[in-house]
Amino acid sequence: MDEFAAALGRAWTDDEPAEFLTALTGLPDRMGGSPGEREAAGIVADAFRDAGLADVETRPFDAAAWKRGETTLAIEEAGRSPPAIALPYSPAGTVTGPVVDVGYGTPDEIAAADVDGAVVVASTTTPAGSRFLHRMEKYGTAVEAGAAGFLFANHVRGQLPPTGSLRFGEEAPVPAAGVSYETGERLRALADSDRSVSSGDERPHVGHRGGAAVGDGTGAGTGTEAGTGTERAGSDGDDAPTRVTLDVDATTTPGESQNVLGRLGPESDRAVLAVAHYDAHDVAEGALDNGCGIATLVTAARVLAAADAELDREVRFAAVGCEEVGLLGAEALADRLDLEGVAAVCNVDGAGRFRNLVAMTHTSEATADVAREVATTTCHPVDVVSEPHPFSDQWPFVRRGVPALQLHSRADDPAAATSEGADGGVGGGRGWGHTEADTLDKVDTRNVREHGMLTAVAIRELAAGERSFPRVETEALRTAFVENDYEPGMRAAGMWPEAWDTTDGE
Repeated sequence: MDEFAAALGRAWTDDEPAEFLTALTGLPDRMGGSPGEREAAGIVADAFRDAGLADVETRPFDAAAWKRGETTLAIEEAGRSPPAIALPYSPAGTVTGPVVDVGYGTPDEIAAADVDGAVVVASTTTPAGSRFLHRMEKYGTAVEAGAAGFLFANHVRGQLPPTGSLRFGEEAPVPAAGVSYETGERLRALADSDRSVSSGDERPHVGHRGGAAVGDGTGAGTGTEAGTGTERAGSDGDDAPTRVTLDVDATTTPGESQNVLGRLGPESDRAVLAVAHYDAHDVAEGALDNGCGIATLVTAARVLAAADAELDREVRFAAVGCEEVGLLGAEALADRLDLEGVAAVCNVDGAGRFRNLVAMTHTSEATADVAREVATTTCHPVDVVSEPHPFSDQWPFVRRGVPALQLHSRADDPAAATSEGADGGVGGGRGWGHTEADTLDKVDTRNVREHGMLTAVAIRELAAGERSFPRVETEALRTAFVENDYEPGMRAAGMWPEAWDTTDGE
């Protein structure tokens, strides 16, 4: 314990996290399957070695490499072409159609609108009190309903078009792009009210204009945007609805990515696997997503390496590639490992960004116990969330029955953080994440250091010899997804495991 305590103490003043993040975010990009991602893997491998990990190696895997070209969005009647960026795995193509506003892009909103042949506009955020709605669900649901094109409008002001993958590792069926909050507002004002969801609904784009609160529903059902007095296209007295043309140039080709592996501790029948993704979207530096996460894992590795002899189990470390385009590195790792030899997975995705640590346990009570023990031992608040989700690197393992602990973070005041561009943490929108504003200046290295220390405590606890981790039962996991209303969205996104349809619970 003395060596471990000393290593934790040294972490308080460690400059390595800042230096590592500076090098990682200094690359042109870290897009999955790109030369930049390959260079980032080299930086991570060097950091693993410097931290003291043994047997560090880089292992390649096949990946569908998506590369963006030019994207244009033309609002025909207005003669405007606001900025837009293609969403990864969007196909190349040109679509023209009326604008239809589907609000948040919930299944109910899309069902209530007439999206057939239209270019739909959906918000990046999720309704208050709702389960999390991923962009892949919104896109997939809209496409199933007949949408010809998809526009993903940021809920955060600042001329920040968002990005994010449409599919896991394969090209999507119709063109899609991200647009800024400001462009989204203009498109909603021009949307065909006869085909859109009610403009009086309280949605994120009906908030504050010119400092005045609006959105009291005074325009509900009238074709007038609430609180603005502006008639939307398609209401009485208007000409034909405004049409837009979305033109995307992009390619999806066979490519290659890589995972970076290392290890600590004694060889054991069942090891703990600690993972974090190091790739990022090409539009930004990826400092928050997931530069902070991989820096947190490297910090934890340095702490644990100083007390290597005190570990009861082997700990395997994996910096995985291509998370942002479909968890491809984690899938490749899960395919290659003998998962009977993996006791539990610790996925560091979202830790290090904000002050408060969040532990997602994905239905495992055993990993929840670990999270609570970390909170007790360190007198540090840890928010334990049991609900599972399939949108990060624990999913390929949890799906196969391996218990998981995902370390994320949230701000002290998520609502205030979101309004200023930070994503605020679990359950809100991404804010600066997945935009060009995800840059090094947003990082508070105190969070990275402290969460690195907490992650080291968590991994050490996972590796404790007296702990056992029952496997996640398939039917219990499936039931949790159904009860939390994830099934429709996972099916729309093409993520629902086919094997689950043959279970007794179907």
